[in-house]
Amino acid sequence: MRFQRLPQACLLLLTCFMAWAVGSSDSTASTGERAADFFGRHDSGSGHTNNWAVLVCASRYWFNYRHMANALGMYRTVKRLGIPDSNIILMLADDVACNARNKFAGSVYAEAGRHLDLYGENIEVDYRGYEVTVENFIRLLTGRVDPSMPRSKRLLTDDRSNIFVYMTGHGGNEFLKFQDQEEISAFDIADAFEQMWQKKRYNEILFMIDTCQANTMYSQSYSPNILATGSSQIDENSYSYENDNDIGVSVIDSYTHYVLKFMEGINKTSQTSMQDLFDSYDPVKIYSHPGIRSDLFRRPLDKTLITDFFGGVAQAEVFPLQDIVGSSNHHDNGPSAPTTRKPDTPSVPVVLSTTVISLPRLTGETHDWDNWWKEVRKWTSIFVVGCLVSWISFVR
Repeated sequence: MRFQRLPQACLLLLTCFMAWAVGSSDSTASTGERAADFFGRHDSGSGHTNNWAVLVCASRYWFNYRHMANALGMYRTVKRLGIPDSNIILMLADDVACNARNKFAGSVYAEAGRHLDLYGENIEVDYRGYEVTVENFIRLLTGRVDPSMPRSKRLLTDDRSNIFVYMTGHGGNEFLKFQDQEEISAFDIADAFEQMWQKKRYNEILFMIDTCQANTMYSQSYSPNILATGSSQIDENSYSYENDNDIGVSVIDSYTHYVLKFMEGINKTSQTSMQDLFDSYDPVKIYSHPGIRSDLFRRPLDKTLITDFFGGVAQAEVFPLQDIVGSSNHHDNGPSAPTTRKPDTPSVPVVLSTTVISLPRLTGETHDWDNWWKEVRKWTSIFVVGCLVSWISFVR
């Protein structure tokens, strides 16, 4: 009777061994794959590692209240979705909140009910008043700023940056007025974007503009990886959405209102695509025909997430362990020449720790010792489990 359960014990021991071996193999062989899958599950193929937003209200004066509300509405949206103030450049005259005709001093609203104050206490205006000029805007995009310019007024992007450029104001066929004093043309914007591409200052750009005949403002663009959309086609006006009787002026434009309304249903982990946003355009409600230009853009719109431009990311490239060790050893021997990244090289987005790993300890000897210790623990566990099962079988 004592040996009747010996086959069952041996079978159980063999099962434990196989399960342990398979689990150990999977854990060591596919650790990198599982990590990449975990951190890259929301990646849409953009390859960017940071997001920036440039928000421009090109108008001034009280009767252009709605243009300031447009820009502040976009500011609130991108900030809510994760882009920090350090990565947002806000340009506006800022002459509305404290205007003597503003019944609600220190506040700016984008709806007649005045439920949400867009100005608030956490707004950071980078270019204010007469600093909002065509020259400053182009210098900002191209990086041609004075060395004394503070960081808050610089667009510190690189070839892994996705940039959302939003502009609003009064315009016409291939021009936008800046504070009724000067104009920027579609050619100026196209050339600025080309300089940015040549200087590797962006990965992708979403250019959105709300003005009369807005679609003409991106008609001259020719640089790669630019997705553009506007509020109205040529010979067509852009209209305001609603007035507020207490404020006395229009509080927001129709196109921006419906874009912001759509964005209220988006969160930081949303899988909603740019195609979904464009499909929501309704010319009947907007009172104009919004346009879309995607021939310069390399990705399908239904695979391009809204958060690729409106949201913040915390991504970095993954380097194999041997590359890190080799880089560390190489730096110990002497300096090396810098390397450059190919623009279209895809990357796996994961978050890397810079405080846990100590590079001097990442050597081949330490790696071999870790593998040996894992094997000892594995076989010791199998031996203990086998002894326990055998003992129980003999006792019974």
